[in-house]
Amino acid sequence: MPPREFIMPAHVVLGSGAVEQVGAQCQKRGWKHALIVSDKIMQSLGLVDQVRQLLADSGIGSAVFAGVNTEPVVEYVQEGLQIYRDAGCDFVVAVGGGSPIDTAKAVAVLATNPGSIEEYKGIGKIAQPGVPLVAIPTTAGTGSEATVYTVITDQKTDVKMLIGSPYLMPTIAIVDPLLTVSSPQGVTAATGVDALVHAIEAYVSVKRQPMTDIFCLSAIELISQNIRQAWSNGNNIEAREKMMLGAMQAGIAFSNSSVALVHGMSRPIGAYFHIAHGVSNAALLAVVTEFSLVGDPQRYADVAAAMGEPVDGLSLMEAADRSVTAIRRLVRDIRIPSLQQLGVDRARLMDLAPVMADAAIDSGSPANNPRKPSKQEIIELYARAYDE
Repeated sequence: MPPREFIMPAHVVLGSGAVEQVGAQCQKRGWKHALIVSDKIMQSLGLVDQVRQLLADSGIGSAVFAGVNTEPVVEYVQEGLQIYRDAGCDFVVAVGGGSPIDTAKAVAVLATNPGSIEEYKGIGKIAQPGVPLVAIPTTAGTGSEATVYTVITDQKTDVKMLIGSPYLMPTIAIVDPLLTVSSPQGVTAATGVDALVHAIEAYVSVKRQPMTDIFCLSAIELISQNIRQAWSNGNNIEAREKMMLGAMQAGIAFSNSSVALVHGMSRPIGAYFHIAHGVSNAALLAVVTEFSLVGDPQRYADVAAAMGEPVDGLSLMEAADRSVTAIRRLVRDIRIPSLQQLGVDRARLMDLAPVMADAAIDSGSPANNPRKPSKQEIIELYARAYDE
Protein backbone atom coordinates (compact mmCIF):
# COMPACT_ATOMS: atom_id res chain seq x y z
CA MET A 1 0.00 0.00 0.00
CA PRO A 2 1.42 3.43 -0.88
CA PRO A 3 1.69 6.03 1.90
CA ARG A 4 -1.64 7.62 2.77
CA GLU A 5 -2.58 10.57 4.96
CA PHE A 6 -5.18 10.20 7.70
CA ILE A 7 -6.64 13.48 8.94
CA MET A 8 -9.17 14.23 11.68
CA PRO A 9 -9.87 17.14 14.04
CA ALA A 10 -6.98 18.00 16.33
CA HIS A 11 -9.29 17.80 19.33
CA VAL A 12 -12.61 15.98 19.83
CA VAL A 13 -14.89 16.34 22.84
CA LEU A 14 -17.53 13.61 22.66
CA GLY A 15 -20.40 12.73 24.98
CA SER A 16 -23.52 14.02 26.72
CA GLY A 17 -22.93 17.55 27.98
CA ALA A 18 -19.83 18.10 25.83
CA VAL A 19 -21.08 21.53 24.72
CA GLU A 20 -20.46 22.83 28.25
CA GLN A 21 -16.73 22.73 27.47
CA VAL A 22 -16.81 25.15 24.54
CA GLY A 23 -15.76 28.19 26.57
CA ALA A 24 -12.91 26.47 28.38
CA GLN A 25 -11.61 24.86 25.19
CA CYS A 26 -11.47 28.22 23.40
CA GLN A 27 -10.12 30.16 26.37
CA LYS A 28 -7.07 27.93 26.83
CA ARG A 29 -6.13 28.52 23.21
CA GLY A 30 -6.21 32.28 23.68
CA TRP A 31 -9.04 32.98 21.26
CA LYS A 32 -10.85 36.24 21.97
CA HIS A 33 -13.89 36.89 19.78
CA ALA A 34 -16.05 34.35 17.96
CA LEU A 35 -18.33 34.52 14.98
CA ILE A 36 -21.12 32.03 15.73
CA VAL A 37 -22.61 30.64 12.51
CA SER A 38 -26.01 29.01 12.91
CA ASP A 39 -29.63 29.09 11.75
CA LYS A 40 -32.95 30.46 12.97
CA ILE A 41 -34.05 27.12 14.41
CA MET A 42 -31.00 26.79 16.67
CA GLN A 43 -31.45 30.42 17.61
CA SER A 44 -35.12 29.93 18.51
CA LEU A 45 -34.27 26.84 20.57
CA GLY A 46 -31.87 28.92 22.66
CA LEU A 47 -28.75 27.01 21.67
CA VAL A 48 -27.04 30.02 20.10
CA ASP A 49 -27.58 32.04 23.28
CA GLN A 50 -26.34 29.09 25.35
CA VAL A 51 -23.09 28.96 23.38
CA ARG A 52 -22.68 32.74 23.59
CA GLN A 53 -23.11 32.57 27.36
CA LEU A 54 -20.65 29.69 27.70
CA LEU A 55 -18.10 31.71 25.74
CA ALA A 56 -18.83 34.86 27.74
CA ASP A 57 -18.34 32.95 31.00
CA SER A 58 -14.80 32.28 29.78
CA GLY A 59 -14.21 35.92 28.84
CA ILE A 60 -14.79 35.45 25.11
CA GLY A 61 -16.93 37.84 23.05
CA SER A 62 -19.07 36.84 20.11
CA ALA A 63 -21.06 38.00 17.11
CA VAL A 64 -23.81 35.96 15.47
CA PHE A 65 -24.74 35.10 11.91
CA ALA A 66 -27.89 32.95 12.12
CA GLY A 67 -29.01 33.27 8.54
CA VAL A 68 -28.16 29.78 7.25
CA ASN A 69 -31.73 28.69 6.66
CA THR A 70 -31.30 26.46 3.60
CA GLU A 71 -28.46 24.32 2.32
CA PRO A 72 -25.29 26.48 2.10
CA VAL A 73 -25.13 29.06 -0.69
CA VAL A 74 -22.51 31.60 -1.74
CA GLU A 75 -24.55 34.49 -0.31
CA TYR A 76 -24.48 32.99 3.19
CA VAL A 77 -20.72 32.75 3.05
CA GLN A 78 -20.43 36.38 1.96
CA GLU A 79 -22.81 37.58 4.70
CA GLY A 80 -21.03 35.59 7.40
CA LEU A 81 -17.60 36.81 6.30
CA GLN A 82 -18.73 40.42 6.38
CA ILE A 83 -20.01 40.06 9.97
CA TYR A 84 -16.76 38.29 10.94
CA ARG A 85 -14.69 41.21 9.65
CA ASP A 86 -16.97 43.97 10.98
CA ALA A 87 -16.98 42.44 14.48
CA GLY A 88 -13.22 41.91 14.63
CA CYS A 89 -13.50 38.16 15.22
CA ASP A 90 -10.50 35.84 15.41
CA PHE A 91 -12.22 32.43 15.19
CA VAL A 92 -15.47 30.80 14.11
CA VAL A 93 -17.93 28.57 15.97
CA ALA A 94 -20.47 26.57 13.94
CA VAL A 95 -23.66 25.51 15.71
CA GLY A 96 -26.14 23.34 13.82
CA GLY A 97 -26.34 20.71 11.13
CA GLY A 98 -24.24 20.36 8.03
CA SER A 99 -25.40 23.65 6.51
CA PRO A 100 -24.08 25.97 9.27
CA ILE A 101 -20.90 23.90 9.59
CA ASP A 102 -20.21 23.95 5.86
CA THR A 103 -20.90 27.69 5.75
CA ALA A 104 -18.62 28.28 8.73
CA LYS A 105 -15.81 26.32 7.05
CA ALA A 106 -16.01 28.59 4.02
CA VAL A 107 -16.05 31.72 6.18
CA ALA A 108 -13.03 30.50 8.18
CA VAL A 109 -10.86 29.94 5.10
CA LEU A 110 -11.95 33.14 3.34
CA ALA A 111 -10.93 35.09 6.45
CA THR A 112 -7.31 34.41 5.47
CA ASN A 113 -7.49 33.62 1.74
CA PRO A 114 -8.34 36.17 -1.00
CA GLY A 115 -11.25 36.14 -3.41
CA SER A 116 -14.64 34.46 -3.26
CA ILE A 117 -15.55 30.89 -2.41
CA GLU A 118 -16.34 30.05 -6.06
CA GLU A 119 -12.62 30.38 -6.85
CA TYR A 120 -11.84 27.39 -4.61
CA LYS A 121 -14.20 24.88 -6.20
CA GLY A 122 -12.42 21.54 -6.43
CA ILE A 123 -9.71 19.88 -4.39
CA GLY A 124 -6.54 21.41 -2.96
CA LYS A 125 -7.01 24.99 -4.17
CA ILE A 126 -6.96 26.73 -0.76
CA ALA A 127 -3.48 28.17 -0.31
CA GLN A 128 -3.25 28.75 3.43
CA PRO A 129 -4.95 27.78 6.71
CA GLY A 130 -8.12 29.52 7.74
CA VAL A 131 -8.83 30.90 11.19
CA PRO A 132 -9.61 28.39 13.99
CA LEU A 133 -12.97 26.66 13.68
CA VAL A 134 -15.05 24.95 16.38
CA ALA A 135 -17.79 22.67 15.05
CA ILE A 136 -20.77 21.82 17.26
CA PRO A 137 -23.10 19.51 15.29
CA THR A 138 -26.76 19.24 16.22
CA THR A 139 -27.57 16.36 13.87
CA ALA A 140 -26.09 12.89 13.53
CA GLY A 141 -25.51 12.87 9.82
CA THR A 142 -23.21 14.99 7.71
CA GLY A 143 -20.03 14.32 9.69
CA SER A 144 -18.92 17.78 8.59
CA GLU A 145 -17.37 18.31 12.03
CA ALA A 146 -14.70 15.78 11.00
CA THR A 147 -14.18 16.26 7.25
CA VAL A 148 -11.93 18.21 4.90
CA TYR A 149 -14.86 19.15 2.64
CA THR A 150 -17.54 21.76 2.30
CA VAL A 151 -20.34 21.90 -0.27
CA ILE A 152 -21.60 25.35 -1.25
CA THR A 153 -24.28 25.97 -3.88
CA ASP A 154 -23.72 28.64 -6.48
CA GLN A 155 -27.29 29.83 -7.01
CA LYS A 156 -26.36 31.58 -10.27
CA THR A 157 -25.56 28.23 -11.89
CA ASP A 158 -27.48 25.79 -9.64
CA VAL A 159 -24.20 23.93 -9.09
CA LYS A 160 -23.27 22.40 -5.75
CA MET A 161 -19.56 23.14 -5.48
CA LEU A 162 -17.50 20.51 -3.70
CA ILE A 163 -14.47 22.12 -2.09
CA GLY A 164 -11.82 20.00 -0.43
CA SER A 165 -8.72 20.93 1.55
CA PRO A 166 -7.04 19.89 4.81
CA TYR A 167 -7.52 23.54 5.81
CA LEU A 168 -11.29 22.91 6.02
CA MET A 169 -10.90 20.45 8.90
CA PRO A 170 -12.33 21.93 12.12
CA THR A 171 -9.82 22.62 14.87
CA ILE A 172 -12.17 21.30 17.56
CA ALA A 173 -15.23 19.08 17.21
CA ILE A 174 -17.64 19.20 20.14
CA VAL A 175 -20.01 16.27 19.66
CA ASP A 176 -22.89 16.30 22.16
CA PRO A 177 -25.77 13.86 21.53
CA LEU A 178 -28.06 15.87 23.80
CA LEU A 179 -28.13 18.54 21.10
CA THR A 180 -29.83 16.12 18.68
CA VAL A 181 -32.82 15.35 20.92
CA SER A 182 -34.87 18.18 19.41
CA SER A 183 -34.26 17.00 15.83
CA PRO A 184 -37.57 16.21 14.08
CA GLN A 185 -38.12 12.67 12.84
CA GLY A 186 -37.58 13.64 9.22
CA VAL A 187 -34.24 15.28 9.98
CA THR A 188 -33.14 12.33 12.14
CA ALA A 189 -33.98 9.95 9.28
CA ALA A 190 -32.41 11.94 6.45
CA THR A 191 -29.20 12.85 8.25
CA GLY A 192 -28.84 9.33 9.61
CA VAL A 193 -29.05 7.82 6.12
CA ASP A 194 -26.60 10.45 4.89
CA ALA A 195 -24.12 9.19 7.49
CA LEU A 196 -24.78 5.59 6.50
CA VAL A 197 -24.06 6.45 2.86
CA HIS A 198 -20.79 8.09 3.90
CA ALA A 199 -19.73 4.91 5.66
CA ILE A 200 -20.82 2.52 2.90
CA GLU A 201 -19.27 4.55 0.10
CA ALA A 202 -16.01 5.06 1.97
CA TYR A 203 -15.86 1.28 2.53
CA VAL A 204 -16.42 0.29 -1.11
CA SER A 205 -14.47 3.21 -2.61
CA VAL A 206 -11.41 2.45 -4.70
CA LYS A 207 -9.61 5.03 -2.51
CA ARG A 208 -10.25 3.16 0.74
CA GLN A 209 -7.45 2.38 3.17
CA PRO A 210 -7.13 0.11 6.24
CA MET A 211 -7.69 2.92 8.74
CA THR A 212 -10.91 4.03 7.04
CA ASP A 213 -12.17 0.43 6.88
CA ILE A 214 -12.17 0.29 10.69
CA PHE A 215 -14.22 3.48 10.99
CA CYS A 216 -16.58 2.46 8.17
CA LEU A 217 -17.61 -0.91 9.55
CA SER A 218 -18.08 0.51 13.04
CA ALA A 219 -20.20 3.37 11.66
CA ILE A 220 -22.35 1.07 9.50
CA GLU A 221 -23.09 -1.12 12.50
CA LEU A 222 -23.77 1.77 14.89
CA ILE A 223 -26.05 3.62 12.49
CA SER A 224 -28.01 0.66 11.12
CA GLN A 225 -28.62 -0.73 14.61
CA ASN A 226 -29.68 2.55 16.23
CA ILE A 227 -31.31 4.80 13.62
CA ARG A 228 -34.75 3.23 14.03
CA GLN A 229 -34.70 3.78 17.80
CA ALA A 230 -33.42 7.37 17.46
CA TRP A 231 -36.09 8.05 14.84
CA SER A 232 -38.99 6.51 16.76
CA ASN A 233 -38.05 7.98 20.14
CA GLY A 234 -35.98 11.13 20.00
CA ASN A 235 -35.39 10.99 23.76
CA ASN A 236 -33.55 7.67 23.51
CA ILE A 237 -30.18 9.08 24.59
CA GLU A 238 -28.30 5.82 24.15
CA ALA A 239 -29.43 5.57 20.52
CA ARG A 240 -28.64 9.26 19.98
CA GLU A 241 -25.13 8.79 21.40
CA LYS A 242 -24.43 5.85 19.11
CA MET A 243 -25.78 7.72 16.10
CA MET A 244 -23.51 10.69 16.84
CA LEU A 245 -20.50 8.43 17.21
CA GLY A 246 -21.36 6.58 14.01
CA ALA A 247 -21.89 9.80 12.06
CA MET A 248 -18.55 11.20 13.20
CA GLN A 249 -16.76 7.94 12.36
CA ALA A 250 -18.36 7.98 8.92
CA GLY A 251 -17.24 11.58 8.41
CA ILE A 252 -13.68 10.73 9.34
CA ALA A 253 -13.80 7.71 7.02
CA PHE A 254 -15.01 9.39 3.84
CA SER A 255 -12.83 12.43 4.47
CA ASN A 256 -9.80 10.14 4.29
CA SER A 257 -11.19 7.83 1.61
CA SER A 258 -13.91 9.28 -0.60
CA VAL A 259 -17.56 9.11 -1.45
CA ALA A 260 -18.68 7.51 -4.70
CA LEU A 261 -21.59 7.23 -7.12
CA VAL A 262 -24.47 7.95 -4.72
CA HIS A 263 -23.03 11.31 -3.75
CA GLY A 264 -22.08 12.17 -7.32
CA MET A 265 -25.69 11.63 -8.41
CA SER A 266 -27.24 13.15 -5.29
CA ARG A 267 -25.78 16.64 -5.51
CA PRO A 268 -27.52 17.53 -8.82
CA ILE A 269 -30.86 16.34 -7.42
CA GLY A 270 -30.43 18.75 -4.53
CA ALA A 271 -29.36 21.58 -6.80
CA TYR A 272 -32.19 21.24 -9.35
CA PHE A 273 -35.04 20.00 -7.16
CA HIS A 274 -34.05 21.50 -3.78
CA ILE A 275 -34.37 18.20 -1.96
CA ALA A 276 -32.45 17.67 1.26
CA HIS A 277 -29.15 15.90 0.69
CA GLY A 278 -29.91 12.95 2.95
CA VAL A 279 -33.28 12.38 1.29
CA SER A 280 -31.80 12.33 -2.20
CA ASN A 281 -29.08 9.96 -0.94
CA ALA A 282 -31.78 7.66 0.42
CA ALA A 283 -33.63 7.72 -2.91
CA LEU A 284 -30.47 6.58 -4.71
CA LEU A 285 -28.77 4.25 -2.25
CA ALA A 286 -30.56 0.97 -2.97
CA VAL A 287 -30.52 1.24 -6.78
CA VAL A 288 -26.89 2.39 -6.88
CA THR A 289 -25.87 -0.39 -4.51
CA GLU A 290 -27.69 -2.95 -6.68
CA PHE A 291 -25.86 -1.59 -9.74
CA SER A 292 -22.48 -1.65 -7.98
CA LEU A 293 -22.52 -5.11 -6.37
CA VAL A 294 -20.63 -6.88 -9.13
CA GLY A 295 -17.75 -4.42 -8.81
CA ASP A 296 -16.80 -5.67 -5.34
CA PRO A 297 -19.21 -8.29 -3.96
CA GLN A 298 -17.01 -9.06 -0.94
CA ARG A 299 -17.20 -5.47 0.25
CA TYR A 300 -20.98 -5.36 -0.13
CA ALA A 301 -21.28 -8.71 1.68
CA ASP A 302 -19.33 -7.09 4.53
CA VAL A 303 -21.79 -4.18 4.49
CA ALA A 304 -24.72 -6.60 4.72
CA ALA A 305 -23.13 -8.37 7.69
CA ALA A 306 -22.43 -5.04 9.44
CA MET A 307 -26.10 -4.11 8.94
CA GLY A 308 -27.11 -7.31 10.72
CA GLU A 309 -28.13 -9.40 7.73
CA PRO A 310 -27.70 -13.20 8.06
CA VAL A 311 -25.11 -14.06 5.40
CA ASP A 312 -23.67 -17.37 6.63
CA GLY A 313 -24.06 -20.14 4.08
CA LEU A 314 -24.87 -17.78 1.20
CA SER A 315 -22.85 -17.43 -1.97
CA LEU A 316 -20.79 -14.26 -2.23
CA MET A 317 -23.26 -12.57 -4.59
CA GLU A 318 -26.24 -13.64 -2.48
CA ALA A 319 -24.55 -12.18 0.61
CA ALA A 320 -23.74 -8.97 -1.27
CA ASP A 321 -27.35 -8.67 -2.44
CA ARG A 322 -28.48 -8.72 1.20
CA SER A 323 -27.01 -5.22 1.54
CA VAL A 324 -29.67 -3.99 -0.94
CA THR A 325 -32.37 -5.78 1.05
CA ALA A 326 -31.17 -4.20 4.30
CA ILE A 327 -31.03 -0.72 2.79
CA ARG A 328 -34.54 -0.91 1.34
CA ARG A 329 -35.93 -2.15 4.65
CA LEU A 330 -34.21 0.60 6.62
CA VAL A 331 -35.40 3.41 4.34
CA ARG A 332 -38.94 1.99 4.48
CA ASP A 333 -38.91 1.60 8.27
CA ILE A 334 -37.96 5.23 8.90
CA ARG A 335 -40.35 6.47 6.20
CA ILE A 336 -38.08 8.53 4.02
CA PRO A 337 -40.19 9.63 1.04
CA SER A 338 -39.23 8.67 -2.50
CA LEU A 339 -38.63 11.19 -5.28
CA GLN A 340 -42.11 10.43 -6.56
CA GLN A 341 -43.67 10.98 -3.13
CA LEU A 342 -41.82 14.29 -2.86
CA GLY A 343 -43.58 15.50 -5.99
CA VAL A 344 -40.61 15.41 -8.35
CA ASP A 345 -41.90 15.48 -11.91
CA ARG A 346 -40.57 12.44 -13.77
CA ALA A 347 -40.54 14.16 -17.16
CA ARG A 348 -38.51 17.08 -15.82
CA LEU A 349 -36.14 14.69 -14.04
CA MET A 350 -35.47 12.79 -17.25
CA ASP A 351 -35.12 16.01 -19.25
CA LEU A 352 -32.45 17.13 -16.80
CA ALA A 353 -30.88 13.70 -16.38
CA PRO A 354 -28.20 14.15 -19.07
CA VAL A 355 -27.05 17.44 -17.55
CA MET A 356 -27.22 15.92 -14.05
CA ALA A 357 -25.21 12.91 -15.21
CA ASP A 358 -22.53 15.23 -16.58
CA ALA A 359 -22.45 17.11 -13.28
CA ALA A 360 -22.16 13.83 -11.38
CA ILE A 361 -19.25 12.68 -13.52
CA ASP A 362 -17.55 16.09 -13.29
CA SER A 363 -17.65 15.86 -9.49
CA GLY A 364 -15.23 12.93 -9.66
CA SER A 365 -17.18 10.85 -7.16
CA PRO A 366 -18.50 8.22 -9.62
CA ALA A 367 -14.89 7.39 -10.56
CA ASN A 368 -14.40 6.12 -7.00
CA ASN A 369 -17.23 3.60 -7.35
CA PRO A 370 -16.35 -0.11 -7.52
CA ARG A 371 -18.34 -0.31 -10.78
CA LYS A 372 -17.68 2.68 -13.02
CA PRO A 373 -20.88 3.95 -14.65
CA SER A 374 -21.22 5.45 -18.09
CA LYS A 375 -23.26 8.60 -18.61
CA GLN A 376 -26.12 6.52 -20.03
CA GLU A 377 -26.04 4.19 -17.02
CA ILE A 378 -26.30 7.18 -14.68
CA ILE A 379 -29.31 8.45 -16.62
CA GLU A 380 -30.90 5.01 -16.29
CA LEU A 381 -30.17 4.96 -12.56
CA TYR A 382 -32.02 8.27 -12.14
CA ALA A 383 -35.04 6.66 -13.80
CA ARG A 384 -34.84 3.56 -11.62
CA ALA A 385 -34.51 5.69 -8.49
CA TYR A 386 -37.69 7.57 -9.43
CA ASP A 387 -39.56 4.32 -9.96
CA GLU A 388 -38.20 2.77 -6.75
